[in-house]
Amino acid sequence: MTEGETWRRVAPEGRRFLRGRKGAAGRLAAWSLLESAHTFLGGYGVARALDDGFLAGRTATGLAWLAAAGAGALLGGFALRGVFAGLADLVEPLRDGLVRRAVRQALDRALADPARAPDAGAVSRLTQQTEMARDSFAGLVLTTRSFVFTAVGAFAGMAALAPVLLLIVLPPLLLGVAAFLATLRPMACVQRLSLDTDEALADRVGELGEGLRDIAACGGQDAAQARVEPLIAAQERLARRLGRWAALRTLALGTAGRLPVVALLAATPWLLAHGVTAGTLAGGLTYVVTALLPALNSLMTALGSAGTRLLVVLERFCDPVPPAPDGPRPKTSHPSGHADGQTAAGAGLHAGPRTGAAAELRGVTFAYGPGAAPVLDGLDLVVRPGEHLAVVGPSGIGKSTLTALLAGMLPPDAGTVLLAGAPARREPGATGPDPRRTLLPQQAYVFTGTVRENLTHLSPPPVGAPAPGDDRLGRAITALGLEDLVERLGGLDGEVSPRQLSRGESQHLALAAAYLSPAPLLLLDEATCHLDPRTEERVERVLAERPGTLVVVAHRVSSAARADRVLVLDGTRAVCGTHAELPARSALYRDLVGEWNGTADE
Repeated sequence: MTEGETWRRVAPEGRRFLRGRKGAAGRLAAWSLLESAHTFLGGYGVARALDDGFLAGRTATGLAWLAAAGAGALLGGFALRGVFAGLADLVEPLRDGLVRRAVRQALDRALADPARAPDAGAVSRLTQQTEMARDSFAGLVLTTRSFVFTAVGAFAGMAALAPVLLLIVLPPLLLGVAAFLATLRPMACVQRLSLDTDEALADRVGELGEGLRDIAACGGQDAAQARVEPLIAAQERLARRLGRWAALRTLALGTAGRLPVVALLAATPWLLAHGVTAGTLAGGLTYVVTALLPALNSLMTALGSAGTRLLVVLERFCDPVPPAPDGPRPKTSHPSGHADGQTAAGAGLHAGPRTGAAAELRGVTFAYGPGAAPVLDGLDLVVRPGEHLAVVGPSGIGKSTLTALLAGMLPPDAGTVLLAGAPARREPGATGPDPRRTLLPQQAYVFTGTVRENLTHLSPPPVGAPAPGDDRLGRAITALGLEDLVERLGGLDGEVSPRQLSRGESQHLALAAAYLSPAPLLLLDEATCHLDPRTEERVERVLAERPGTLVVVAHRVSSAARADRVLVLDGTRAVCGTHAELPARSALYRDLVGEWNGTADE
């Protein structure tokens, strides 16, 4: 992407941000005007002190003009207090907005393609890049307004003393600025490549971090290292390129910062011969050396580093969210050669007509990536409205994948997943919660807020309708046995701190929120695993009596025994039936029941 394209993407966002903060920008400009007065008095006071005071034999007048210049310095120091207050009003909202956007981008990317690996680059955007943008923006605003108002005061002072001074100082100054501006585009390009590499390195390290145990066990250290080293080497090369451009920028800074002084000194004989006084020359040098050139040096340094860095970082936050995958991924074959292994048992999974099903899977196959063995292979399943279905099977066999497919979080490689006759996956661009289903994973979602907020966040009222009343919340709390916990937390308006809850308490609260949800399909993926057996039984019975359909990934035989039907997944075939009939139909279920009973006996 070219710099022009980058600017066209970032500029509209920047204009909207600044338009919303005209008051803060106005206050910052008002305080900065005092710097112009300070700069003007600095050079003008020196010139008058020499010409009208010391060189004319009037020492008191000279001291008075120097005192005026000193008062200007005090005025500038006083202005800095207001400048930094106004700067905070601009900088902190920018950082807060970027943090919110980074979180929103990460969530939108995850929702657009749930099967995709976590966006590790989002961590870099949320932490390093937001702080980089904050610091860069603060430095750029501070130095830009300092240069602008310092230059106004210096140029006004030189024009008041002798306009010819401007003709000598401005040309070398502009030459240095032009040389400096020529370095901005290539430096921005290298900076962008550096950030791209940084995000790629974060992604790569994140992927390897999740599999370090397997890498060490399989002796894959060399292969893992080979995947990371090229990115580290690329970062090193880019750092060298940035260093070379920084050297050229330093040369441009020297041109802009030294040539005006040399030009003014070289022109001194000519100026004195044409009536320019010694005091005026001293005042001009004061403007150039103590005000204009330091401000210009700060500005060019900020533009060369903070400016290019800010432009590149802000571009990251303007990136569009990738669309969700449209079509199915390539179907993979089962290593045993039985591509229709679960289809073979499909006829036994249907219970009732296909029409009016709460949920339905037709020939569904899913694998985690090309070349991987299918987790689900040709699965057919019909779940009736109001039915309580338990899903069992060994760890890693596909139980959570099944709930993710029903929740619309994953697209099948082949086949169709329907909820109430409509595709489980939502249309691209759909926003807000899906009212058709609620999924509770093993890690319960409990957030900092009131008990009421934690109970009602899954049941938003229709527009214009009242939120669930306290009577309804009280009935849910009583039905699920949450009275003691809610009382300990301080009632419905008590504050919930997730860190102070046990995993079982967190699950208990989340299950109450699911109970209150109006969604007709409730999916529990090991969502009761941290409850004691008695509480789990009470919760599951209450949820099964709730209007709608309940699908539970069971981890205890008692949970499967309470269900209307049980779906057994074993990787090559799937069997569905009642708890009483399955031991005779499924060897795996018979073994699982034996294991569960043996564990219970112990």
